Amino acid sequence: MLDNGRAFIAAVERNPEAEALVDGDYRLTYRELQDAATSVATGLAELGITKGDHLLTLLQNNWQAAVLYWACQISGVIITPVNWRANAEEVDYFLENSTAVGVVYQDISASAIAGSTVASALIRIAVDISESTDKAFDTLLGLKAETATISCADPDDISIMLYTSGTTGSGKGVPRKHAAERSAAIAHVAQNQYHFGECGLGVMPLYHTMGVRLLLSIAAVGGRFVCQPRFDPAEALALIQNEKITSLYLVPTLYHDLIERPEFEDMDISTVRKLGFAGAAMTEGLLKRLATCFNPDLFVNHYGSSEVYTFTICDDAVAKPGSAGKAGINQRIRVVNLGSTDPAEQALPGTEGQIIASLESIEAFQGYWRRSDADKKSLHEGWYFTGDIGFFDEDGDLFVTGRVDDMIITGGENVLPSEIESLLSLHPDVSEVAVVGLADERWGQRVTAFVKINGPANEQQLDTYCRESNLANFKRPRAYIFVDEIPKSPVGKILRRDLRDTHSNSISSNKLESKKGAIL
Repeated sequence: MLDNGRAFIAAVERNPEAEALVDGDYRLTYRELQDAATSVATGLAELGITKGDHLLTLLQNNWQAAVLYWACQISGVIITPVNWRANAEEVDYFLENSTAVGVVYQDISASAIAGSTVASALIRIAVDISESTDKAFDTLLGLKAETATISCADPDDISIMLYTSGTTGSGKGVPRKHAAERSAAIAHVAQNQYHFGECGLGVMPLYHTMGVRLLLSIAAVGGRFVCQPRFDPAEALALIQNEKITSLYLVPTLYHDLIERPEFEDMDISTVRKLGFAGAAMTEGLLKRLATCFNPDLFVNHYGSSEVYTFTICDDAVAKPGSAGKAGINQRIRVVNLGSTDPAEQALPGTEGQIIASLESIEAFQGYWRRSDADKKSLHEGWYFTGDIGFFDEDGDLFVTGRVDDMIITGGENVLPSEIESLLSLHPDVSEVAVVGLADERWGQRVTAFVKINGPANEQQLDTYCRESNLANFKRPRAYIFVDEIPKSPVGKILRRDLRDTHSNSISSNKLESKKGAIL
């Protein structure tokens, strides 16, 4: 099997003059991208950063980040990208935990690097910071390598180490081999039906598995990766129109923001024929709106993780809302009884349990980086215990209903937020919704809906809407809190813990009530 470096070189050889990368007015063909990547690989070697070393990066999605990624794949350096919003304390943790020998940063992450005591003793490379005394990224370009077209990596070498975002504690390092990354990219091409010359919007961050997967998959089909350093819906719509984007692979939040823009109706989005989403569940209301707005040929719900890229695929998300489909082409999936760590204790169809994925998949990682405690919790008898709750229906399709940690226990009943959120999302006045359990003296937890509205709906109207639905009465929200924004992580996941922490004292009675004007 090819490693990622040799696979990239093969893509260059197939069509060297095809446009590979776009970042504003900056454009690179595959030949030019290879030249830049091999030059940077040479520069890294001259700085003492070589095969097997970790290189931490704090970069937005710009051309330099893409070039650096391919330079590391060619040289065997383990690229270790982290959120460019990280503070100095977090940078210290990432550098120490990964044992990185160097760090690459830009203006937006410069203050964190300046405040990092660990970074001060390492090789530092600055991107587009003229006043910096650290090595300038541009000086690595134009260098000549004697082995410019030969990758130094092997399929079993580590290609990249991602850090899980996590909801508690420090992120966990997820080292992924070249073979795993390459296989996941090819599977992504097949499961999303990418064609040669596909054009994708590169806005999912390159420190996240979705962003990395798109970069790899687009290269595999000789396509064009259009950088958007930071998501802005108006700019994204302009890029879709002007660059003739053919496929989108985003988290639900970004899709929501796209179609909410007032200029959406005036933009030409006709070239977008494939929609894919991952990273979080999509409500039925948003699914239907997107199907109407884009009328795509393919609408894929991709369920996976950093640890095991693909769990399941549903290639017609609108036909069966909420379904995550069946196991991906490289995977086996089970649902086991809640509380069990035995992969053989499978839950009956229709019964909720914890979703687990086989570690025999070529897409799977082999364990967390220097975190035996995390391995002990999540890895059992050759299976990865995801922490997600779900069930198989009578057709064998998987439904993901929530996280073990998100379970609301109210009056002794177990309630998962996703069903309630999907129902409320269909109300015409609801723009976004998140459901959490807030502490309640009588019930233990009270089912509480945080709602961003785009119409005149009030708590009584939403309560009536739920009462008139098929929603079980014990799942019905007992409180509504109207907010201006739903807090989310940088990759669009609802931050339920933030909602619980911020509003833990908002509900004080046992009657339906609301707290208007809350700003998150």
